Amino acid sequence: MGCSKLLAERFVQAISQESKTKFIVVRFGNVLASNGSVVPTFQEQIRRGGPITVTHPGIERFFMTIPEASQLVLQAATLGSGGEIFVLDMGESVKIVDLARDLIALSGLEPDDIEIVFTGLRPGEKLYEELYFEGERRVSTKHPKVFCAMHRPAEMPAVEALLEDLSEVIDESPQAVRAHLRDVVPEYTGEVGDQLAAPQAEEMRKARAK
Repeated sequence: MGCSKLLAERFVQAISQESKTKFIVVRFGNVLASNGSVVPTFQEQIRRGGPITVTHPGIERFFMTIPEASQLVLQAATLGSGGEIFVLDMGESVKIVDLARDLIALSGLEPDDIEIVFTGLRPGEKLYEELYFEGERRVSTKHPKVFCAMHRPAEMPAVEALLEDLSEVIDESPQAVRAHLRDVVPEYTGEVGDQLAAPQAEEMRKARAK
């Protein structure tokens, strides 16, 4: 899960404690054939004769069909009373390179007909999807494929303070924003890659404080 999604979860949790509306969060993986899904991208690359581009040979992701995802999200909605974080059972994760090879075969082609090129992980991109954070406990619900991630709920004053802190760097470079996220969100473990080194980030914080 990305850092921005984590912050959104915390905001939804916090606002659920102050609103008459029942706000809940549902975590789940990639939905096959949805907008932004890798499958249509691979299909288009195959149609053009290749190559198929995959970031890393070991990268894995969870996948669900549109009907399955829709049904389980609705199930989670009926189970929630407000403030919960539900996690859907998505089965086993799938290697993206295996998915690419399967699509080549399903297109009636031989494995060597389409080249697969590995482009390298992008900054902050993970090999494996994390469904639970450290300190969270998986708890069963009445539905066998819907679980709840139990942890200390987020409080609105803390979330608002965090967002206010982040608002100070929104006009700075992506590297500076990521460096700041590493400081204010303990769970954020994005690759340093092109980010600012710790001394540089510290200098920027001191400059903003003056």
